[in-house]
Amino acid sequence: MPRNTTSKDEDTLKTSKSTLIKRLISYMKPFKLKITGVIILMIIVMGINLVNPYLLKEAIDTHVTNKNYNGLLIIGIFFSVLNVLSMFLSRIRINILSEVSNKIVLNIRQELYTHIQKLSFTFFDNRPVGKILARVVGDVNSLQQLFSDSVTNLIPEILTIICTLFLMFSMNFKLTLAAVATLPLLIGGLFFIETFSRKRWQTYRKKRSNLNAFIHEDFSGIKVVQSYNMQEKTSYSFKNYCNSMMSSFIKAVRLNDFFWPMVELCSGIGIVLVYWSSIKLVNTGSISIGTLVAFTAYISIFWRPIMNITNFYNSLITNFAAAERIFDILDTKPDIENKGSEAIMPLINGNVQFKNVSFGYDDGTTVLDDVSFNVKPGEKIALVGPTGAGKTTIINLISRFYDTTKGTVLIDGYDIKNVELESLRSQMGIMLQDTFLFSMSIMDNIRYGKLDASDEEVINAAKAVNAHDFIMKLERGYETNVNERGSRLSVGQRQLISFARAMLADPRILILDEATSNIDTQTERLVQNGIKKLLYGRTSFIIAHRLSTIRDANRIFYVKDGKIVESGTHKELLAKKTAYYDLYMSQYKFISQGA
Repeated sequence: MPRNTTSKDEDTLKTSKSTLIKRLISYMKPFKLKITGVIILMIIVMGINLVNPYLLKEAIDTHVTNKNYNGLLIIGIFFSVLNVLSMFLSRIRINILSEVSNKIVLNIRQELYTHIQKLSFTFFDNRPVGKILARVVGDVNSLQQLFSDSVTNLIPEILTIICTLFLMFSMNFKLTLAAVATLPLLIGGLFFIETFSRKRWQTYRKKRSNLNAFIHEDFSGIKVVQSYNMQEKTSYSFKNYCNSMMSSFIKAVRLNDFFWPMVELCSGIGIVLVYWSSIKLVNTGSISIGTLVAFTAYISIFWRPIMNITNFYNSLITNFAAAERIFDILDTKPDIENKGSEAIMPLINGNVQFKNVSFGYDDGTTVLDDVSFNVKPGEKIALVGPTGAGKTTIINLISRFYDTTKGTVLIDGYDIKNVELESLRSQMGIMLQDTFLFSMSIMDNIRYGKLDASDEEVINAAKAVNAHDFIMKLERGYETNVNERGSRLSVGQRQLISFARAMLADPRILILDEATSNIDTQTERLVQNGIKKLLYGRTSFIIAHRLSTIRDANRIFYVKDGKIVESGTHKELLAKKTAYYDLYMSQYKFISQGA
């Protein structure tokens, strides 16, 4: 599939509301005891709120009418005690609910992050990193209020409505019918708004994701932006992204803002109908003043949970798009994954065999076409050829970052599709041209190759690749912290640290993808002895455009148009005077001319 650029809206599969709700509820199951406790506390608070109007009715009809001041005092004290208790229980409920909702969001984010790490390279090839970050951070954060509201505003509020309706019907049937007469209008209006609102929130999430992707890409390439003096252009683009996001947000919010006015309108009409109907009842003595006051209070209690449920429904609609985007990734299956029946890869000797291997992408592009070779344990294989010939694809297939379209890749006679991924990749070391260092100490960056390594093992690995001397010249030696991607170090220094990391990992198969191309001549001389130690006793594959670095390879594969067109030692290929000879002579001529 084509890469999803920063300006292209993401495609997400639309999921039914019932499916989304069921999946969201499933994250609440581990906290069912605490949630049950919260619901019990809310039911107690609800009961107190329902008792308040009844106490008011008794105070007016019984004690005020009879001027019973002692009775009023007792009711007043009882009323105060109940409401202080309600405040105390509400505070406990808020604290528990806050803890639960935060843990649920943490679990979702952890599950999402863990799942993304398992996804294949094709997933990352087809979307900017910023759009992935938008889902892990922004979309997950938006669910926190939703989980809090689902406990706060759903079950207790439904119980409140049921109990309030029961009390209202028991007080006066006709007035109750008048109070709820506008409910059908409200329900119809909400469903009408929801139909259009969900699409608008989906659009907003996509626009916000685009903005996030643009910011990440722009700051990652800030050196290029500044070196070409493109700050004004990127600022203009940033403004356009912001305006697009703001416009989509306003459209979504503008429609959602109809929720509250509709509730208020229906509530107001209901109260007017109740007062209009009660005039005759009061005049005929069919209802007392205290009962009317209490009934009016119950109307307020009845509409309050409806407003809260409407608010929850509003929040649900607002965050459906975020949930869809999260589950869209969670439902993405890795192209490469363990099926559960794979064998554990034993200690690798290093025999690598390609049998009629072909590989192509989903768009129909063919990268490798019927490639076959057999590499013996300990051999040093160099891959050369023009850009895009398929060299990197070969090493990606060895590590099973992709699966072959046709043919088989064997290591020590094992089809790598039938062995556990972790047991395979843990015995491989891959070093790329663009060395990645984490923003932590040099000691920890090297130890990344073997997390349980001692300091002495780390230092010995650095010495082996001639990295020790320059490390010790830094202000804090091995404890020196490097910036993100190691930007405070030179390219050559970063490469040396990556060599030390690979040395410490002690892989059985080592892959160097242009790993020495950015090292200057002086540094290259320093590292050559280290590389020899690193390659000794291991099967190795080296992609290199600098042909001087691969002269001592056991075999050189010249790759062109997805095929290995010739192979042999450096001397053998030069003697043939074909593709490799032409490449070597053109490079030699380029250097001899003083380039």
